[in-house]
Amino acid sequence: MSRVRVAIVGGSGYTGGELIRLLLFHPQVEITQVASGSQAGHFVHSAHPNLRKISTLRFCHPDDLTFCDVLFLCLPHGVSSGEIERYRAIAPRVIDLSGDFRLRSPELYQRWYGHEHKAPALLSEAVYGLPELHRSELAEATLVSGTGCMATTSILGLAPLYRAGIVNQSIPLVVEAKVGSSAAGAKAGPASHHPDRSGAVRSFEPTGHRHTAELIQELGQQGGELRQTVAFSATAIELVRGILVTAHVFLNERLDERAIWRVYREAYQREPFMRLVKERNGVYRYPEPKILAGSNYCDVGFELDIEQQRVVVIAALDNLMKGAAGNGVQALNCMMGWDETLGLTFPGLHPV
Repeated sequence: MSRVRVAIVGGSGYTGGELIRLLLFHPQVEITQVASGSQAGHFVHSAHPNLRKISTLRFCHPDDLTFCDVLFLCLPHGVSSGEIERYRAIAPRVIDLSGDFRLRSPELYQRWYGHEHKAPALLSEAVYGLPELHRSELAEATLVSGTGCMATTSILGLAPLYRAGIVNQSIPLVVEAKVGSSAAGAKAGPASHHPDRSGAVRSFEPTGHRHTAELIQELGQQGGELRQTVAFSATAIELVRGILVTAHVFLNERLDERAIWRVYREAYQREPFMRLVKERNGVYRYPEPKILAGSNYCDVGFELDIEQQRVVVIAALDNLMKGAAGNGVQALNCMMGWDETLGLTFPGLHPV
């Protein structure tokens, strides 16, 4: 059986590099082209040195793309929506890992991204590319959005509680996300300068982060419209890969720990990349992003404050994998009807 022809646009960045690494070892995929306006003509391994002797691919210019079966877009926010019709003419199925098609309303882009959307008619067609929530829709999708890395971590940690209808929505949902430096992308800037970044625990967006919109949208689909305030904060920490989310949820009824366990087990026991982590002993009692580097797993744990009927939800993942490229490949597997774990079975490293 012939393999599916896949091309990548914006392949010189961190997400593009991870996508190339994963798809080179995917048994059902052939990478036909990797496009980069700034790196055209250079070997792929010149931007991604871990791929030396793994691939002899060279970057092409985006204008030189030819027809393929699936096209991945790894472009900066706001770029792909302006050229989406050209890209859809190149491939019948497009997976855009930027934020351009994550939200369902053009008004939300004006509010959260600060600009008008360039292809508003397509927002209702695009499928939010999180398999754990939208698996059945992905099977027929022709346009799939990427998911925000911090939004993905938060949504996967919280969705089972909202689906079960046990959240007290008269009290705000408070979410704090700590994220590594690779989430800012490959382009250097003042905040990534080593003397300033090293040792930092920097609150870079304590309010108004655009990933808040994804939480409101996706959690609202789990148990009816979201009626509560979502207070989301983001902090940069000295880590290259990884996100750790800590969320505070208050319950609308008195439940014990066994009941919370039941909610999470029922939600995730059949999910290949969801792991429940809540141990009584040891260093890794709760989710820890360090041991997830390079893997497509999302680890979720919790602690119940019985006195306050508060659940502290803890979730972790690799922002370049389950938060970006790995989740994109998982979505591709769903779209093609393949085993969802194809190309994604690397378990991470320990110690690292």
